[in-house]
Amino acid sequence: MKILLLGGGGREHAFALKLAESPLCEALFTAPGNPGTASLGTNLDVNPNDFEAVADLVKAHGISMVVVGPEEPLVRGIYDYFKADDALKQVRIIGPSAKGAQLEGSKAFAKTFMQERDIPTAAYQAFTPETLQEGLAYLDAHPLPIVLKADGLAAGKGVLILHDREEAKAELEAMLNGKFGQASQRVVVEAFLDGIEFSVFVLTDGKSYKILPIAKDYKRIGEGDTGLNTGGMGAISPVPFVDEQLLKKVENWIISPTLTGLKEIGAPYQGFIFLGLIKVGDDPYVIEYNCRMGDPETEAVFPRLKSDLVALLKAVGDETLAEAELEVDPRSAATVFLVSGGYPEAYEKGKPITGIDRVEGSLVLHAGTREEGGVLKTNGGRVLAITSLAEDFRKALSISKANAEKISFEGKYYRADIGFDL
Repeated sequence: MKILLLGGGGREHAFALKLAESPLCEALFTAPGNPGTASLGTNLDVNPNDFEAVADLVKAHGISMVVVGPEEPLVRGIYDYFKADDALKQVRIIGPSAKGAQLEGSKAFAKTFMQERDIPTAAYQAFTPETLQEGLAYLDAHPLPIVLKADGLAAGKGVLILHDREEAKAELEAMLNGKFGQASQRVVVEAFLDGIEFSVFVLTDGKSYKILPIAKDYKRIGEGDTGLNTGGMGAISPVPFVDEQLLKKVENWIISPTLTGLKEIGAPYQGFIFLGLIKVGDDPYVIEYNCRMGDPETEAVFPRLKSDLVALLKAVGDETLAEAELEVDPRSAATVFLVSGGYPEAYEKGKPITGIDRVEGSLVLHAGTREEGGVLKTNGGRVLAITSLAEDFRKALSISKANAEKISFEGKYYRADIGFDL
């Protein structure tokens, strides 16, 4: 079958590797893609949020499956757009309806959804510019630290954990005054949960589900989890502290009621659900939902997937996922991200990249790169992800770090302590 993959980051390069290796994949197109996906198929310069242009691609190239990488097209309703068009409704869209994507598109929606179904999550209140004074009064009585979350999509950067009450009040005001644009027109104030985080990925056809390899990502720019939040500095999979007992609680307390709840609210869902979880004591709590695979976790999860990804996604579209087999490499994966100097704040693009040809024993996944006159250059904050497999994550990490040293570009930075807390 001919497949169109939407997106252009490291997650999409990881997707493209798995899709292209399948005997079921006749041709792979990626929009807009990057130099990594270009080596596996055809890149098409189309914005995934331009549904009309995406539909034209599907018709022009005889596409039978569209795999949606990023969240924005899903939240904007690409699934519904295809299903409402007689010429497109037979195309398999891997991703939820706009209603299902609200689990990520609105933190307040997700919180209400969980509260109504007794899904364990932190206590919260939501505020808008009109209720700013109530919000400030609420912060006066709120225990520290205080968690502020932009309600909408903020590219992974709309979450602040503050240890000073006055700073929290100033940030709440700044967020409601547009610090994160439309995303912070509503702000969720959340109780702080003290524990250790992990990521669970569920693939569902709307009836049954499969749990993909568990991962743990590292979001802060600085070693020891310090500094500003980023899109993700690295990940490991599997996670040593996630045992059978904890996973059973995740299934019974979170996954099952989530899927039941989506049916109850009439939200078609055929795709990936990311559960950002935290283990508090012996119990899992939901920090956030995403309506797609996570980034950087995909770069650590997919290299461990031995099953044919296209066959799994076909089973999602056919609603036969219950019959599919999920086979996982028992080895550990460790992903290290090379980022531009200054990221996640101001950084420069267009720095030449050298040394990728010297990498041995690791996958190099392109995230923020571009090719110009035969020269590979930086084109984003997060530039390259290096993933290695070994018998344990520490060995995998040492391989990734050794290869990170072989790659050069001006201002290159990476965290050498991924997995430090395990």
